[in-house]
Amino acid sequence: MNPHWFNAALSSPADCGSIDVAGVPIHYRGWGARGQHGILLIHGGAAHAHWWDHIAPLISSTRRIVAIDLSGHGDSGHRPSYSLDMWVEEAMAVIEDAGIFGPPIIVGHSLGGFITMRAVNAFGSHIGGAITIDSPFRERLPEEATLRYDSFNSAPIYSNRSEILQRFHPVPDQETLDFVSAHIAENSIREVGTGWSWKFDPKVLGRATLWPKSFSRFDGPIAFFRAEFGLVTEEMTDFIFKRMGRVAPLIEIPNAGHAVMLDQPLALVTGIRTLLAEWDSLPLSN
Repeated sequence: MNPHWFNAALSSPADCGSIDVAGVPIHYRGWGARGQHGILLIHGGAAHAHWWDHIAPLISSTRRIVAIDLSGHGDSGHRPSYSLDMWVEEAMAVIEDAGIFGPPIIVGHSLGGFITMRAVNAFGSHIGGAITIDSPFRERLPEEATLRYDSFNSAPIYSNRSEILQRFHPVPDQETLDFVSAHIAENSIREVGTGWSWKFDPKVLGRATLWPKSFSRFDGPIAFFRAEFGLVTEEMTDFIFKRMGRVAPLIEIPNAGHAVMLDQPLALVTGIRTLLAEWDSLPLSN
């Protein structure tokens, strides 16, 4: 039996929307009333908006929470090629279309953290805050290094639904809460003519890069989450802090793997809620 908090989160009403960005439909899911201050949630590589289904409704009842499907992921369209800059463009378009009022807070996991920091660099004065979750700012993302799907022309096809669901696991592999993984797996697959395949486009794992040396100063609130057994080292975050020219909190999620929302979701929610409460007490910048 699933825990009450999980069932309650999944039963929270979510509205869905889509906006065309450079010729490709970009899908998103939203919780809470439009026209409020809000948060954009950005998933990791080969993931999708449903990775936040059990997280988003628990973050805040007074904000508009939106989770995006980046192009090449989930229910969004595919492109001939992908880049951080295009994904940033999609994120900014969704923020406006989804009804978030004022400068948004952007939260990104893994690849999503790359996009978050790129958005901060490009649109700093229009961003209300930024949080990255176990984003290893280095040459290649863990999904790319492990899966190596960028060498394929198409995603593998499995003969039946049960087979592909059994193959679902996070990358890098880690222990997860079974009921969370089952929900995410159900929303990670699509039926094709001869069987079942993953929704993501293998080309999304095409060597996205973002080095800390490219970061610029950000005057808004910012924080970095690190999973205890994840991919971000203390040395990595120390360099980032120095590069950003300010003190930013490093929040470690105990006993968590890289995909924190799959094994320590409530600890992640608590960390984000705590930050929001602290940031709400800061003087408003416009």
